Amino acid sequence: MKALSGRRVLLGAAGPVGALIFSAIVSAIILVLTRHNPFEAFGAMGQAFSRPRVLVGTVNQVSSYYLAAVAVAIGFKMNLLNIGVDGQYRLAAMLSAALAGASFMQGIPSVVRILMTIVAAMLIGAAWAGIAVWLKISRGVSEVISTIMLNAIATAVIAYLLSPGRLAVQQGNNLGTRPITDGGMVPTIPIPKSITPLYTLLLLALLVGVLYAFLLSRTVFGFKIKATGLNPAAAVASGISVKRMAVAGMLLSGAVAGLVGMPELLNGPSHQYSINFPSGFAFTGIAIALLGRNHPVGMAFAALLWSALDSSANALQGVGVPNQLVVIMQGTIVLSVVVAYEIVRRYRVVLEQRDVARALAQSRKEPVAA
Repeated sequence: MKALSGRRVLLGAAGPVGALIFSAIVSAIILVLTRHNPFEAFGAMGQAFSRPRVLVGTVNQVSSYYLAAVAVAIGFKMNLLNIGVDGQYRLAAMLSAALAGASFMQGIPSVVRILMTIVAAMLIGAAWAGIAVWLKISRGVSEVISTIMLNAIATAVIAYLLSPGRLAVQQGNNLGTRPITDGGMVPTIPIPKSITPLYTLLLLALLVGVLYAFLLSRTVFGFKIKATGLNPAAAVASGISVKRMAVAGMLLSGAVAGLVGMPELLNGPSHQYSINFPSGFAFTGIAIALLGRNHPVGMAFAALLWSALDSSANALQGVGVPNQLVVIMQGTIVLSVVVAYEIVRRYRVVLEQRDVARALAQSRKEPVAA
């Protein structure tokens, strides 16, 4: 059993580690072909983290990346591909920011205001994801198509509402919701030698990760999610409603997606949702979920790696290397991780077949009891 457990851990780590090594090799080859020194480039990326500001910015970015990955992973467990995380979190961030900055919220206690903002974001994200799952179970529309279209619709809705006279105010060249006052913001932790404070809503991402792990491994609901995703026909035969689980899984995915913008909104320096609010987390979440194999711990390391690559991109310009190399590395990781997992899966099947054959041979050699 110990040998099997150790082999399982090694095989589980082989996929992501192999993908990282392969992406590093490909990036080094590209650097050599473009007449750059790979050692200087990788060294500059590593040296960037000697600056506290870069290190803190990396950790802050992890929270949003991790929440996006968990939102995607919940869909993956149900065999659903929630491409709409980007639209869900941006719409949730915009409307919850408008709520948090509203004048009637000023007299409400700080803790209540913050909780109202977070809950509102979860409900809005879940509602927007609910449209896609309703189309799937009632009309058979693929969630991939519907969530992609809902992203475009969310962009249009945000553009309509984020205008003067509706939910936005003009501040110079910036257009955004009413700024959230101090009572509606979550305190941050100042870090010595860094102009960027540490986001305390990193704890929110940690809490979501713990709840995600507990849900999947310790609850009947989590078992139903995994069973439905692995084999819908067997799930139906055992009395599980696939449609009901699809609705529950997609709503839960959307609720987590609604939290993606909360660290930047409630801990960030802008205190509002504006036209400069970060976007594009949907495909980043998919990549991180794939790299972390939908595991809560694996996705945490994957989110940290992705954030580290993003933070070190500017350091490449100091040695004359285009920072687009980071994008190449990230894309190579996504492509190679899929191939690496398939290779590992096939190798695992071969090992299991050998174990079965060895066990059968051993049982034939044992004498039959009289």
